[in-house]
Amino acid sequence: MVLDMDLKADPGELARIALHELFHFVWLRLGNPVRRSWEELVLRQWRHGARGELGWSAEQRLRALRAEDVERRSRRWREYVCESFCDSAAWAFGIVRTHAEFTLEAAFRRERRRWFDEFRRHRHGVFPI
Repeated sequence: MVLDMDLKADPGELARIALHELFHFVWLRLGNPVRRSWEELVLRQWRHGARGELGWSAEQRLRALRAEDVERRSRRWREYVCESFCDSAAWAFGIVRTHAEFTLEAAFRRERRRWFDEFRRHRHGVFPI
C-alpha cells in the first residue's frame, strides 16, 4: 500500500484512507455468512432507494450498477458490496465525522452503524476493535 505524502498534513484523511485499505483485509477474512449479512443490508438499502455512499470508492461503483447486476449478483455488484463495506468501516471506525464523500442519508448510515456495532460485539474472530 502506498499513500500520498500530502496525507501527513491531514491525519483524519490519512486515517480514513488507511482504514479503508485495512478493511479490505478484514473483508477477505470475514467468511461468507458475515459477508452475506453485509450484502443483505446493502441490498435492502438499495431496494429502499438509498442514494449516496460513505466514500468515493463505493460511490463510483454504485453509480455504475444496473438492476441486472443486483439481480444476478454480478461481479460489479459484489465489488460494490466490498467497497461499501470498506468505506463504511472507515467511516464507522475513523475519526472523521463529516466529509464531502459522506453522501449516504442519515437513516441508512444509522443502519450501517448498527451492523458494525453488532459485528464488534461478536467480533467474529477477525479483529480486536
